[in-house]
Amino acid sequence: MDEATLTQQQYYIATKSAPTDERSRVLKYGAMFAVFDRLGDISRQGLGEQGIYYEGTRYLSEMSLRLWNERPLLLSSTIETNNFLFTADLANLDVSRGESVVINRGTIHLLRSRFLWRGVAYEELEFVNYGMEPLHVPLSVFFAADFADIFEVRGTPRDRKGRLLDEETGRDFIVLGYEGLDRMLRRMRIQCSPAPDRTTSSEMRFDLELKPKEAHRFHFRMECEEGGASQALPYSQARNRAFGEMNLATESFPEIHSSNSRFNDWMNRSLADVQMMTVGNRERNYPYAGVPWFSTVFGRDGIITALQTLWIDPSIAKGVLEFLAETQATEVDDSREAEPGKILHELRHGEMANLGEIPFARYYGSVDATPLFVMLAGEYFQRTGDKTLIQDLWPNIQAALHWMDHYGDMDGDGFVEYAPRGNKGLIQQGWKDSNDSVFHADGRLAKPPIALCEVQGYVYAAKIAASRLSSALGDERTCAELESQASELREKFEEAFWCDDLGLYALALDGGRRNKKQVCRVRTSNAGHSLFTGIASPERARKTAHSLLEDDFFSGWGIRTLASGETRYNPLSYHNGSVWPHDNALVASGFGRYGFRNLAGRILLSLLDVSSALELHRLPELFCGLARRRGEGPTLYPVACSPQAWAAAAPFMLIQACLGLRIDGASNRVVFERPCLPEGIPQLSIRGLRVGPASVDLFFERQADNVRVQVLEKQGEVDVVATL
Repeated sequence: MDEATLTQQQYYIATKSAPTDERSRVLKYGAMFAVFDRLGDISRQGLGEQGIYYEGTRYLSEMSLRLWNERPLLLSSTIETNNFLFTADLANLDVSRGESVVINRGTIHLLRSRFLWRGVAYEELEFVNYGMEPLHVPLSVFFAADFADIFEVRGTPRDRKGRLLDEETGRDFIVLGYEGLDRMLRRMRIQCSPAPDRTTSSEMRFDLELKPKEAHRFHFRMECEEGGASQALPYSQARNRAFGEMNLATESFPEIHSSNSRFNDWMNRSLADVQMMTVGNRERNYPYAGVPWFSTVFGRDGIITALQTLWIDPSIAKGVLEFLAETQATEVDDSREAEPGKILHELRHGEMANLGEIPFARYYGSVDATPLFVMLAGEYFQRTGDKTLIQDLWPNIQAALHWMDHYGDMDGDGFVEYAPRGNKGLIQQGWKDSNDSVFHADGRLAKPPIALCEVQGYVYAAKIAASRLSSALGDERTCAELESQASELREKFEEAFWCDDLGLYALALDGGRRNKKQVCRVRTSNAGHSLFTGIASPERARKTAHSLLEDDFFSGWGIRTLASGETRYNPLSYHNGSVWPHDNALVASGFGRYGFRNLAGRILLSLLDVSSALELHRLPELFCGLARRRGEGPTLYPVACSPQAWAAAAPFMLIQACLGLRIDGASNRVVFERPCLPEGIPQLSIRGLRVGPASVDLFFERQADNVRVQVLEKQGEVDVVATL
């Protein structure tokens, strides 16, 4: 296998066998997350991704519970709507002696509960004997730890590994340890109260005696240690403190409710997912991208999630801006794709990142995070009027603009493009970062340097945002200069990217010919981002919007990333024909920007239907682009992250697009420009919408040709303006 092929396969998420049950359960708190089956067990079956992870390492790779040496019978299991607690109702199977059943199925009820908090997985097992006789219940819980780096779990091979340490055991604990090649000591401490009857290096065994109707509880603490003393608290104390922290985190979110119960379930889960991806992270108010593969900081994902949630909670945008400013590149480093002014793409803390086996310890290989950072700064100022933060960030904004004009424009043609450096990083550096995602109409892969359609829109919007910020800071000369640059870019973009025969903007320009880029004349959803950023002319925006809702794009569940007639179309692929909720939200936002609110409403309803068809009402990172079939749900993508921050945040941008919602924080004004509600949502209320120190409760009702906007209550000074 040649080096190029090895590079292309390096970060592919391997699928070695079919999952036994796609309905896994997920918990997350900060740098810790857990993936397990519906019984609560952790096994190596299926995709092999189950485990308890901390800081990019799987600390526990197996945990299995047995009653009478058999897996219990699953009655039901779920994650609470607020994502705090996993619960499973389990029962014993029939227990036989010879050919006679001596204990009937369902005599023992087991309620299994689990939550995560501050590096510890807490678990409670509550047994109740509903039989008529006393019972001896043999219980075993097995544990194993492989301390695999998350990239190993994804399928990236390693030549060498560290060493597993000898197990430590005591009456009530097991400690499994690993010394990595990075010299870090990682340990999983498993402690049980009351103590087991027998403890070995891999098992805790209990001989439980239960009288009729008697209940008994065991509490487990599974703590991820990186040196230092244990920080675990007793189960009940930890649960109360964790629950209080979670409730405090939700106070800044408004309550969104409609007359459609399916919509309400979607909103509740989405708010909880955004919160789960944010609470407890070491980077304050920064949402991690997705579980399991991307549970860490990503620049692009954090910025887009912040844009999607800006109107409901600007603190996320502030946290994202502050952290990305703090980690902005200041020097050239080809091994990390870093250049002065460039915004971070990805941050990892695992063993392979620490050793440089992967380049993602602090990696800058994205072409779009830098202009998106400036866009977010502008939108944040519009939403809050927070001039102090903008003054603090202004050197970072200037550095980002300088990167776009110099390092970003690699060949001096006025467009921002990318070409990978080194052989360890990403080949494609837009949001569609699969190796085969940028190509020509005949299927040939594009050659660098590559100028993506949507990136030019981001740069345009960034310069418009920076011009307004410079004006707010009193620098009218810079304001005028940036406006002129944006106008010039818009003209060049229209000339180079518009394809009249396609009815929308081309995917990209590539650098395959000397001194002249070739147009990738391919119909993709990237074109819809030109509406989101405002770079598209009104007439071409209209054509693009209608093209994206034709049958070759719109699957019935959402807009595909690639039209079905294109050479590389594959509805089962990651980027060449699948449906991504965040992509649809950005496109819908663009529809709203140009006044096509009814089209934005169509996308909202299609994703509402997806949410209603899925367990827990959770939108995944992506799903397959197969056409909608009557009576069937969407086809899931097998290794999609779920939850994923920008998928969870998508409905909030969709609501904003439909309502024509704009908040002017400096003047404490909320504006609804020609609001629209789709037919499936006749009424909607938003309570506790904060605008500076004030808040407002609003009610919307769909009428024949418009939407009635009613102010229910105001606290503090805030103006509400609605135009029909």
